[in-house]
Amino acid sequence: MVHDVSAALAEFTHRFINVWQNETGDFPYSEALYGVASPCVVRTDSEKVYWKALLATAPDGLNGISRALDIQLHKDIVPFFTSQYAGDMSATLDDLHLDLVQVWSEDDLQRLQENQIGHLVTQRRLKLSPTLFLATTDSELQLVSLCNLTGNVLLEQFGSKQREVLAESLSEFLSRLQPVIKK
Repeated sequence: MVHDVSAALAEFTHRFINVWQNETGDFPYSEALYGVASPCVVRTDSEKVYWKALLATAPDGLNGISRALDIQLHKDIVPFFTSQYAGDMSATLDDLHLDLVQVWSEDDLQRLQENQIGHLVTQRRLKLSPTLFLATTDSELQLVSLCNLTGNVLLEQFGSKQREVLAESLSEFLSRLQPVIKK
């Protein structure tokens, strides 16, 4: 059975790649990921890597986070980070500009888990309810995250209790995103 989040992510990714292909005639590219190995690389040029999303193979899922912190992760976070390999994708949600964090490779999945653990440890230390980051914003102090308790998608101020609900679920959030080309 395909999870709602996997289907919503695949649909958004399809829309994102279509926007790139319609506006540029090519696949999305990244300068930041240039030279970093990934199964989704289509080709490289002198400064950029072009990519397309591929089904991921992550047999261990996000168990590293669960084991390290003795925490049960919300059911929506695992398919979000383990169903595909892709580059980060820019989007808007109303007036909010964001970059959806994606997993580039199996090695990147390990790095992502380490960063999520650091994020959760900081929240635990500050006595904040646990969230898992999904996207960055133009502000270094704001991020889009999934509330591990409710499954709501939040816009949160890093290190504070200031949180705004953006969507009731991750699937709803993904379906409302508008792809953007960020060059």
